[in-house]
Amino acid sequence: MLLENLSWPEVKRLKPASKILLLPLGSFEQHGPHLPLTTDTDIVTAVARGVERKRTNRILCLPTLWPGHSTHHLFFPGTLSVSQAPYIQLIIELCRSAVNLGARKVFLLNGHGGNDVPVRAAMRELKSQFPQTRFVFASYWTLAANTIRSVRDSGQGGLGHACEMETSIMLHLCPERVRMELARRDGPKDTDPYRKSDMQYGRPIYFVNEFHEVSKSGTIGQPELATSAKGERFLEGIVEEVTAFVDEFAKW
Repeated sequence: MLLENLSWPEVKRLKPASKILLLPLGSFEQHGPHLPLTTDTDIVTAVARGVERKRTNRILCLPTLWPGHSTHHLFFPGTLSVSQAPYIQLIIELCRSAVNLGARKVFLLNGHGGNDVPVRAAMRELKSQFPQTRFVFASYWTLAANTIRSVRDSGQGGLGHACEMETSIMLHLCPERVRMELARRDGPKDTDPYRKSDMQYGRPIYFVNEFHEVSKSGTIGQPELATSAKGERFLEGIVEEVTAFVDEFAKW
């Protein structure tokens, strides 16, 4: 079910405690010269709505939170960002509303890497404030690692930002908004295990870069490998794997 389509009496009759409240988290930020600023929001919304369609009676899907923590992209015009402290508080307040609604299980589905650190901090506060409600947080690309690994054609460094996967999914969702003639490989070329970069590689150390320090175009990866057909396969597989987690979470 989609919360935005309901009236308050319908919500009251719905008994939200029997549902998993799904809150997709996006961003409004640059995605290279070839993708629109809403890319993260568009993709995570498509994933969340796909999961909701598969589990309509189990999911109460909230509208996607489009502001994200995108400070590292502010060098590029068009990016709109919420700083870390207010973003943490924003997540807490929205989850407080979910608890007031009667939710007992809340799934924060992330679609933007920059949201990871502040949402984890918010999760710690939520556990302290609402110990009877179970909150879980995951990025769709970690839940769907098997799908992404099987569909991608690029090697190490090919997936990152405005990359093969994101560009393919956008070609599938809204091809008229993608400018493939501008899609070019960019991003870090480091090969040592401490600095190399890929969406499916976890560095053993943590550090912070501004995005323009590692990419002139705002792209990390190989968007030139993207196709609409590949985007359909990415999206279908991601929805399946996220749904598989939802089915397990329902048993917790």
